[in-house]
Amino acid sequence: MKLVLHQQISEGLHGAVHPGIFLDGSVIDFNEVVENLDHYSPQHLMNAIISNFEGLRSDLETLSQTATRIPLSDIRLTSPVPRPGKILCCIGNYWEHLQRDARPLNMFLKNPDAVTSPGGTVTLPRFTDPYVFHHEAELAIVIQGPSKEVSQLEYRKAIFGYTCLIDVSARAEGRSTWRQGSWMGKSFDTFAPIGPCIVTADEVSDPNDLNVRFWNNDELMHEYNTNDMEHRVPELIEFATTIMTLNSGDVIACGTNHEGLGPLQDNEVVEIEIQNIGRMSVKIADPLKRTWPRGIYMGPNSTAPAAQPNQ
Repeated sequence: MKLVLHQQISEGLHGAVHPGIFLDGSVIDFNEVVENLDHYSPQHLMNAIISNFEGLRSDLETLSQTATRIPLSDIRLTSPVPRPGKILCCIGNYWEHLQRDARPLNMFLKNPDAVTSPGGTVTLPRFTDPYVFHHEAELAIVIQGPSKEVSQLEYRKAIFGYTCLIDVSARAEGRSTWRQGSWMGKSFDTFAPIGPCIVTADEVSDPNDLNVRFWNNDELMHEYNTNDMEHRVPELIEFATTIMTLNSGDVIACGTNHEGLGPLQDNEVVEIEIQNIGRMSVKIADPLKRTWPRGIYMGPNSTAPAAQPNQ
């Protein structure tokens, strides 16, 4: 099942946010089914849906067969996790076709207020310190909690579903993250587009066999499969839940294959698509109108095949 949060376009940006089932290019509103769930914000509503999903599933499956469908033209999708309690992001975490030992698994926390909705705008910050701003297309795990000390063998107990995340990154020269010691270059407002939906885990047989693609102004820039992860999804769950309790609605971004990194700049439209999950686009705005050469990153430490003349 694909779950979304949405607003009626006719009600404007401040209209009520309702939950829905995404089905065949339309949405089935199920707000009436969850009216009695205790919540005080769209995020807390989604958290409650996740925590109570097994009790809701039968009613939702019935609705998906009988209820009136709302065309996408009448609604605006918001992020299905508009303000997660935690966004944990893997550092690197892809082999990138290199023959070497796996790097140690590591993560950083990304600002929950950085979340941007499908169709929204990523706004680059109004100062010139970062050298460039890159896109990183990533599979993201949506947690079912509370989850603590979950073993790799039982990793599915901690996963409610999956979504798409663009980890927008301010860079220093080369591929290093701006102010790398603190990873603050990942946490500017709007730097975490998430969506368009959450696909429940039962519809993804193997999260380490999904194709990820990313376009910039309709040009395919990034394409890889999640089977290239150094540390696979079960290990990510075990690592994170060993350190902290993860709650319903928290997010783990699984890292990216850096062979497709490229700059983001004013007036571009970028899109991410992950197999079995969905596709979403966001716009890029830069008040300073900076420009960089278009294409994928081709610096001296790039592992992109196009940067390797002998391959």
